[in-house]
Amino acid sequence: MLINIAKSSDLRESDVTPESVYLSRRRFMGGVAGLGAGMALSGHVHAASSDYSDVPSGNAPAWLSDKIEAAQWRAVVPSDPNADALTPYDDASHYNNFYEFGTGKSDPARRAGDLETQPWSVVIDGEVNNGGRMALEDVITPSQLEERIYRLRCVEAWSMVIPWLGIPLSDIIERAEPTSKAKYVRFETLVDPAQMPGQRSSFALIDWPYVEGLRLDEAMHPLTLLAVGMYGRELPNQNGAPLRLVVPWKYGFKSIKSIVRISLVEEQPVNSWQAIAANEYGFYANVNPEVDHPRWSQASERRLPNSLFNPNIIDTRMFNGYADEVASLYQGMDLRTHY
Repeated sequence: MLINIAKSSDLRESDVTPESVYLSRRRFMGGVAGLGAGMALSGHVHAASSDYSDVPSGNAPAWLSDKIEAAQWRAVVPSDPNADALTPYDDASHYNNFYEFGTGKSDPARRAGDLETQPWSVVIDGEVNNGGRMALEDVITPSQLEERIYRLRCVEAWSMVIPWLGIPLSDIIERAEPTSKAKYVRFETLVDPAQMPGQRSSFALIDWPYVEGLRLDEAMHPLTLLAVGMYGRELPNQNGAPLRLVVPWKYGFKSIKSIVRISLVEEQPVNSWQAIAANEYGFYANVNPEVDHPRWSQASERRLPNSLFNPNIIDTRMFNGYADEVASLYQGMDLRTHY
């Protein structure tokens, strides 16, 4: 089913909260209303771990297991049933970029198993009135856990379709009560070289911690998700346990993993890949088939699983197929300059 998100042209200003927060909240409420109508037509589908009986059981804490079982609906946002079949769990969990564990696609699955994700805490700070260090369960449990089936498009021109479990990032931001100075959201990944061998490598280009950022209206958008699970289970370590960002209209490197800090800031943060090669990896990183990477085309992608005899090449869609929902965020911007 589709989540119908109200267009930005339908929104009005508010003098109670920061405008960008208010506008995104209105879009979110419009989306919820549309979702309710969609469920009435298509049937209420319960998301539960039993729906993925072939997925290995994990070791989720009791609070997360309870949240997963209580997830009340599944939304395909949006998806083409002929082109967007779910990527098999084995592919999604064994073909990853997570440089904290190495540069090879199989390194995270081989090396991340011993990462301690319980207990876990997140610092929420910066331009907020209600910040501090919070246990992960206190971050997640006030919100309804939702399953979202999203396309994932890597800047390296491969892609997957993954069912995530998470909560809207807007929930966290609203609870933090951003001040009028908050214009961006900055994220940091855990730094722990003892557990993350990639951080010990002398060949690493990244100045740890890994950093990512979003404009506040992007962070508040209803599609932006903080994920704690996938395929009806908790997140595997190699996929960013226990907490990762999912921004489906942007290249995958924006979806930072193993988050330990969320900061509301006034200045645009410099994300890690932008710091390494700004001409190749911009701040926005919106999926755009018309703007090539300096070293390869972005007009098409390899949809996993694929093979030498079945390369499974498909055309890349503007904003990864989510243009109807997010194009208004970039109205008037030169997307070749703001790449």
